[in-house]
Amino acid sequence: MHSISNKIILGKKALIAKNYFINDEMSPSAVVKFTCNKCGHINTVEITPYESGFPIFQLYNEDKVLAKTDLLKNNMVTKTSPGRIHFGELTVNELPTLYFGTKCESCQSNYIGVFSYGEKQPGLTVLDLSGVWEYQKL
Repeated sequence: MHSISNKIILGKKALIAKNYFINDEMSPSAVVKFTCNKCGHINTVEITPYESGFPIFQLYNEDKVLAKTDLLKNNMVTKTSPGRIHFGELTVNELPTLYFGTKCESCQSNYIGVFSYGEKQPGLTVLDLSGVWEYQKL
């Protein structure tokens, strides 16, 4: 898992085995499996609450990596409602939103994943992965 600091072009969304985890399903980490669009290899990424990922703001701040419109158009995030704006301008499921970069273990294709993590209501903690997308570096 790594951060992305240079401009990228998004490709196709990868097939994900499971994208929504609640409470104990994240202990000690949520195991996300996605299928590489190029070679068909099933990749595994472990997301550990409060440790994994990088703030989504890093991607769209001054359009350094991706423009807000790209994030919205590809359904990676949605605009945050005014009552939840303290989580950021763009979120997944109105919770603090993070991203990660990874590579296919087999063919080394680049992928970006976007997820949110937090307490949706008392006693219900969720990790919601909006998806994993192939990308090309510019």
